[in-house]
Amino acid sequence: MTSGFDPKTYYQAEFVEHRAVAEATHRALEAQFVRLLAQAVATINGGGKLLFFGNGGSASDAQHLATELTVRYIKNRPAIAAIALTTDTSALTAIGNDLGFQYLFSRQVEALGKPGDLAIGISTSGNSPNVIEAFKTARKMGIVSALFGGKGGGPALAHADIALIVPSDTTARIQEMHITLGQALCGGLERALGISEGPSTP
Repeated sequence: MTSGFDPKTYYQAEFVEHRAVAEATHRALEAQFVRLLAQAVATINGGGKLLFFGNGGSASDAQHLATELTVRYIKNRPAIAAIALTTDTSALTAIGNDLGFQYLFSRQVEALGKPGDLAIGISTSGNSPNVIEAFKTARKMGIVSALFGGKGGGPALAHADIALIVPSDTTARIQEMHITLGQALCGGLERALGISEGPSTP
């Protein structure tokens, strides 16, 4: 182990920072979360779907959240329409090879999206060209878009209709808040749709 590195101090510092960012996020994003949840409810009630996308760890979050909705979050209930645009390897490689990586998600939004859907892009920095292009395409198509971001929102902020920007510059903390906010969205959507009243066990 590297000289001078104290695992206990590191461990404590990680949780101190996590709690600080969680509290700051709690204070800062209530209104934006309520707006996002209302939009998600309107989307599902109107026969639309949620489109999730992001890169790297954010791609995993997109898949995680889409699965919570299509399968279940709190308890067994009717499926909620959601899809992660990060899972079709044939589409991803064809778009990347033929059109360019920046169109990875915008091309799928163009193909699969329709007015009344909700496009949710996840980017810790807001700098991802493919997330920005997806927002641009969504706007042209009349699809509402939402950004889960951090580090001030970055360039993507200007192209999203709803923005939940975690007040932190630390990627790990931003990612932790993204999955917390995302899972709160899933639970809130179940309850707002009247298909779940609270926690239960299988």
